[in-house]
Amino acid sequence: MEIVVNSLDETIALSRKLANCCSQHRSSFVIYLIGDLGAGKTTLAQNFIKHYGFEKVKSPTYSLVESYQNDEINIHHFDCYRLNDPEELEYIGMREYFLDGHIQLFEWPDLGKGMIPDPDISISLSGKDDKRKIIITTHSDIGGKISRCVTS
Repeated sequence: MEIVVNSLDETIALSRKLANCCSQHRSSFVIYLIGDLGAGKTTLAQNFIKHYGFEKVKSPTYSLVESYQNDEINIHHFDCYRLNDPEELEYIGMREYFLDGHIQLFEWPDLGKGMIPDPDISISLSGKDDKRKIIITTHSDIGGKISRCVTS
């Protein structure tokens, strides 16, 4: 499914709607965020996380992962951009992040190939300035439910 957003506010609204749809299902999700530098992956991830009440959300570019937990949710935001080898993820205790009820957001998932789980949803972003083409691809039943919720 393809969505075109024409402003930063529309991108933020889409990310919050995605988060709201995920919050309706008490399940684990893996979401891949795909796109070139500056495509809006981090913006989408940050506003997804803010939906759950986290005010300070930083990019995990240098730390590889930032985790956010409260009584409602456990979210792990990974940025694989700086990986030299996917096995580096093993050094940060990657498997400990894949627990039931947790949501994992992966930027640059192709750089973690073989070490990260398959996605429920892939979100590809492209465009420039504030106009973005966003393509949501589902890879599982729960991904399909979330995708239908986002577009309803």
